[in-house]
Amino acid sequence: MLIQDLDVYKKAHQITLSVYAVTEKFPKSEIFGLVSQMRRAAVSINSNLAEGAARKTSGETIHFIGISRGSAAELRYQITLARDLKFIAQNTAEELLKQMDSILQMLSGLMRNTRATYIE
Repeated sequence: MLIQDLDVYKKAHQITLSVYAVTEKFPKSEIFGLVSQMRRAAVSINSNLAEGAARKTSGETIHFIGISRGSAAELRYQITLARDLKFIAQNTAEELLKQMDSILQMLSGLMRNTRATYIE
């Protein structure tokens, strides 16, 4: 199975598109601050999944899934911060946070399944 076929990859791609759209409306003063950080964190989720899938050992694959999880957790906080700063509407933030929670759970499951596959 290709990494692009995984549901977590598809969901992470969708959240990346959403982050790009939402951050377009942020204050211009945040272009090099929160906008840049949020976009990098969003892109990093799937970038690291793809890199991990291309690695030759299970340890490397699991390492990159862990980095993806870290990026997802980082983005989750940044969405919360953007909401509290009133850069994102409450309902938009709630939807994004729900999606992030789902992605984080899926990444944890992917890590467990990858470990189990390589251990057996």
